[in-house]
Amino acid sequence: MKFKDYYEIMGIQRDASQDEIKRAYRKLARKYHPDVSKESDAEARFKEVGEAYEVLKDAEKRAAYDQLGANWKAGQNFEPPPNWDAGYEFRGAGGDAWANSEFFESLFGQGFGSAQARRGRPHAQTGGADHHAKVLIDLEDAYRGATRNVTLRTPQLDSGGHVILKQRTLAIKIPRGVTQGQRIRLSGQGAPALDGGRAGDLYLEIEFKPHGIYRVEGRDVFLDLPVAPWELVLGATVKVPTPAGPVDLNIPPGTPGGRKLRLKRRGIPAKPEGDLYVVPRITLPPADSDAAKALYRKMAAELAYNPRSKLGV
Repeated sequence: MKFKDYYEIMGIQRDASQDEIKRAYRKLARKYHPDVSKESDAEARFKEVGEAYEVLKDAEKRAAYDQLGANWKAGQNFEPPPNWDAGYEFRGAGGDAWANSEFFESLFGQGFGSAQARRGRPHAQTGGADHHAKVLIDLEDAYRGATRNVTLRTPQLDSGGHVILKQRTLAIKIPRGVTQGQRIRLSGQGAPALDGGRAGDLYLEIEFKPHGIYRVEGRDVFLDLPVAPWELVLGATVKVPTPAGPVDLNIPPGTPGGRKLRLKRRGIPAKPEGDLYVVPRITLPPADSDAAKALYRKMAAELAYNPRSKLGV
């Protein structure tokens, strides 16, 4: 996917005000409207300008786009980094008016203001609008529960029509057993009501930070465990780390490397509880001494083992 420079498409500077963006759009929309333009690529340019305007006219989308686009140029291969939208607080009202663009939808179609993210009180609500944000937590917090401070950034317009980010920090309670994608509702922490009614709610979508040794699939947790060859061949009882603390794992004799060994109910303590899967990965002792090298030579001579026999060579 190629990166699109919306500012270049609109012919404006990156610090343009919202009024400047609106004027540029009106000018270009008249120039390239298919019903009046004589340009050969009028229809394509008209759609491209409309796509750019759809992002830049909205303070939330523009702030997110500015963060993503700071180090990219038009035409470069582009893929949004994982969890790029974490910590952004955005409105929950409105429809999905996404342009027909793979690039545009890759930025906003599944996250910022998407229908999936806007589940909450009905659109016809009175009072303040609901807000949404994705927050990253440690996997260990899901095992034990915790109270953490999270900082959210809300795009707003200043008096000159420029986008600024307003920050606020909230102390949130992370319940034990929370899973990825689960939402925590903070009553009254959304947008204030303009008519004196109740404020909207804030929905925090939970995502786990990348972990050094664990990976998560739903409620289940996976761990690649380094093991010695003889532990798999002869069997062994070994200590295994888990997010809740170390446990003993029995490795049956003859266990092949890569086979998943299940530790029942050692995954995320949700309802129902997940499991923890240990995947043995064979590691070899270093041949860093004469004795170690001699042992390897003896194994090579006496075991007559061909690891490539199934390849026919």
